Formats: sequence, C-alpha cells, structure tokens
Amino acid sequence: MTFACKRAHGFAAAALLLTAFAAGADDARLAGAGGDADDWLTYGHGWANQRYSALDAVTRDNVARLRPAWIYQTGKLGTFPANPLVVDGVMYLTTPGNDVVALDAASGAERWRYRHRLATDQLCCGRHNRGLAWGYGRLYMVTADARFVALDATDGTPVWDIPMVDPQSGDPADLEAIRTYDPQRPGAFERYTRFAGNMAPVVHDGRVFVGVSGTGYSAVLGDAESQSASVLGRPGVRDGLRAFLSAYDAHDGRLLWRWYSTAAAGWEGEFTPTTSFGDDLHRDIAGERAAAPTHRDAWRGGGGSIYSSPSIDPQLGLVYFGTGNASPTYADHLRPGDNLYTSSIVALDVATGALRWYQQVVPHDIWGYDSASPPVLIDLPQADGSTRPVLAAASKTGWLYVLDRRSGEAIRRSEPFVPQNAMMFHRPTADGILVAPGAAGGANWPPAAWHPGTGLVYVPAGHQPTRYHLEPGKDGHPVNVLEFMNDAERWGTLSAIDPRDGTIRWQARSPLPLMSGALATAGGLVFAGESNGDFSAFDAADGTRLWHFATGAGVNAPAVTYRVGGRQYVVVAAGGHALFDFPQGDAVIAFALPE
Repeated sequence: MTFACKRAHGFAAAALLLTAFAAGADDARLAGAGGDADDWLTYGHGWANQRYSALDAVTRDNVARLRPAWIYQTGKLGTFPANPLVVDGVMYLTTPGNDVVALDAASGAERWRYRHRLATDQLCCGRHNRGLAWGYGRLYMVTADARFVALDATDGTPVWDIPMVDPQSGDPADLEAIRTYDPQRPGAFERYTRFAGNMAPVVHDGRVFVGVSGTGYSAVLGDAESQSASVLGRPGVRDGLRAFLSAYDAHDGRLLWRWYSTAAAGWEGEFTPTTSFGDDLHRDIAGERAAAPTHRDAWRGGGGSIYSSPSIDPQLGLVYFGTGNASPTYADHLRPGDNLYTSSIVALDVATGALRWYQQVVPHDIWGYDSASPPVLIDLPQADGSTRPVLAAASKTGWLYVLDRRSGEAIRRSEPFVPQNAMMFHRPTADGILVAPGAAGGANWPPAAWHPGTGLVYVPAGHQPTRYHLEPGKDGHPVNVLEFMNDAERWGTLSAIDPRDGTIRWQARSPLPLMSGALATAGGLVFAGESNGDFSAFDAADGTRLWHFATGAGVNAPAVTYRVGGRQYVVVAAGGHALFDFPQGDAVIAFALPE
C-alpha cells in the first residue's frame, strides 16, 4: 500500500511538472508571438497589438496574383468582426452567437465545432464576437450572453463556463462571492448583474484579461440593428452599468482581480473645461459643481465599456486599453464632472490591476467619443539614437494620440484623419447641430497596424457625421439625442500616419466607412477590408491600391496572415455589419498565390 501511494504521488508530481513545462512553453510562444511568422497566436499578433507580420512571400510585385485558396461558410449570418487565430496549422475562429470553429489552416476543412447554446435571446449587445485567446492548450472567449468560456483546443470540449457577473456595489468585499464558480452552488452568480462582452481576451503569464461592453447602451442592440442605429442615442429600455476589466486564472478560471472603468471615489475628477490638448468642451463647470453632491452615485451606472483587446508591456508590467463613453450619454446632467475613467486610455499593473496612469481623451463625453481601438505599442526612434516606449491610440475624435507608455504623458496627436467640423465638442441645441466626427465616425473598434519598415501606423476610419439635438426630458431637463443621418455623406479612409510627428503620409479613400482593421506585412503591403465588400491590398509606402477582391459581403473584420507548408495565406471574414446596414454573409476566405 505504501509503495502504491508513493507511485501515485510520483505520477502526480510528474503530471504537474509536465503541465508546468507546457505552460512555460506557451508563455514563451506568446511572448514571441509578434515575431512568429508561421502562426497568429493573439488578436493583435503579439501583446504590442502591432498587427505586423514578417512574411514576405506576397509582395507589391505579385499581390495582383492573389487568389482564394479556400472558403469556409459558417452558416451563421450576422455582424461578423471575427479575428482568427492560427496555431500549428489549425485556425480557430468565432461566429455570431459564439460558436467556435477549428479549421485546417491549409485547406479550410472543419476539424471540430463547439456549438454555443445561448442562455437567452434577450441580448443587450448583439450576437457578434471579435475573437478568442489561446494558451495552455485552451481557447478563451467572452460571450454575447454574458459568459466566460474556456474550451479544450484539441476538440472544443468545454473546460469551464462561468457567468460573467458583478455586484455593482462598489464594495470590494462583494467580489469574494464570485472568485470561484461552482455550477452546483452558483450562489451570488445567480443574484448579481450579468455582463456581455465581444472583445477577444488576451493571455499573459497565467492570466486571461477580459473586458465587458454595452454598459453605455440605452437600447438593446438587436432593436437598433433591425430599426435604426439612432435607437442607441436616445432614452431607452436599459439603464447604464459600470464596466470593468477582469483578470482570471488561466488554469482554473478563478477571478484574480477586477478594475472598474468608473471610479467609486473621485469620479467627478477636476472638472476640467478642456481636453489635454486645449480643446474647449463648452461645459457649464459651475453648474456641474453645484449638481455634483446630488449625483455622487452616478458612477454606479457610468458606462466605460471596454471594446478592444488590451496591449501588454511585460517589461513595464503594464496592461493598456481604452474605455468607452460615459453613461447616460443623452442625459449628462445626471453625471456632473469628468466621469473618470470613461473615454480614456488606461494603464494598470498587470499583476494586481492597480491603476498606474490614465489619459482621459474627452472628459465628460457627450458625443460618444470612445477609445475603442486597441492601443499599439511602439519603441519610437529618437534623434539621439535611443528609443522611447510609446503607445499610439486611434480615437473616434479623428486623431491618433501618441502617449509615453511609462507615464501616460501626452506627446502629440496626429493631423485629423477624418473631417472635423466647427461643431466638434459643442453642446447640442433644440434646433440640432451636425457634428463631425460623429458617434460612429473617426476610428471605432477596428485595430490599426504598425509597419517597422515604413515607421507608419495604418488607421482604418470613417467619415459619418452625427446630428445631436435637445428634446424635453421626463425630469424637466432636456436630453441630448443623437441621430445617425442616413442622408448625410459618409465614406471611409485608410490613413498612414507617422507617429514621430503626427503627419499623414498618405490616405486611401473608400466609398463607405471602414469597419475592419489593418494588417501590415514585410512584403510592403497593408491589407484592409472595405464595407462595400472589397478586400484590398495597398502599397505600404504610398497607398497605391494594388489589388482587391469582391467578397460579396461587407469585410468588417481584421485580416491575419500565416504560413503552412511554406505557403503564405491571408485570411479575412466577410460577413458584414447589421447595425450599419453593410451587406451580410458568412464566409471566411483564405487567399494565397497560385502554387
């Protein structure tokens, strides 16, 4: 008996050692993901979210020969912004409604499919999903029906399925009830508020980082998709919620820490009348200060959704991301003050979640100027030959912001990459004002890319003005109602911006706002999807459109590239966007040069 016990302990110890070895190997792979030409292991091709690949088989000279190598149809229609991952010749992607599919990356043949059963049809924030995180033999996903799911990457078997809930109390002690989930004894998981998400999580050092969205919506996104996007900009059936970023243990799903986008203490901030670059926000500071004592709990429903996959600097030990607008957008008299930390770029301690710095792009945002695009981390060359660690973040305001990623210091912002009219940052009137960029203009969630060869950041964006006007409110205060104007001009831009001085080196125009993402390659190319259905390749140096392919549906997802069997593939989802009425489909298309 003693011998058997010793043998059992020996096997257990060996298993633990093997598990630790596998985890260490995956940690090393993730740390080097940005330089891995064969695979695409994270949402942004590395923790820096640069979306640059060293693959150079497809070049300026031969891209015109690019052809579909295979097409996979998901069978799921709906907004389709998914960013595939590729690991050791297997592609993993999500569909509308949170199915997960594993494909042979060379042929497109399906290997397995996890079919997600939605817990409810009443989805606050739509059915779309931007992608997965991979690590430790698992795939991680946050779902439209407010769940955090881990799957075995070999066959799609669920490892855990945890409700994404929060007490919304402001008391850290209340989080103890949801540290660990036991489906047999759900307890507080059944009582607390549920939160949906659609971002692709990020894995780093045994943790999975997950954010939630839709906390600033006053309507159900499905209603806006079937009726009009303007439904989101007026009083509706939903109250605001308090968004957060969570770190989970990647091995057992235990909640490690949680940071909230709205500050329980100090949410009002300093009542700053301008942006950090001096733009007049036309605020009634005196009136806000007078109203503040009446609305001290406004942070409880203050919004601040986290739409983008975070970036991580392992040397500095910081995780970076942007936050969405404050809530309620339409009734800012209910939230006097700066509304920290909404419409901001934020840096947290990666191990503890402690706030290290923030840069609020738009204090007391009433226009919906989210910071939704993933921050891009760059080591920027300096005149003396050194480099400066910076962060480049494209915003709905129409500027690319360049910040010191150690301190958050604002270094510069770019030239505007979309039109900015005289009404920008003005308050609405009863007659209404037309503002550009609008709430859906500028740079939305689609990720930018960085090319070390050109030194440029490539930003997909859209020109789409929004009308804001005042209507009588139930409490006697007028409410700010926004409308997406169907008859207003709208178009898209892909801008090549130099972060060293903020200049736009070139800009390509598209018939509709770009809602896709950029991919830069060592072949001297930038790929971007267009909402009219074209998938296009541009010369990274001068913006010449060198190739395009008509997919038949809006290309409203970011492309990735990888290599299998010595052949380079470029893959993108073509499924459209229901909210903006871009043509829908269900295809994932892989392109390659003829063999």
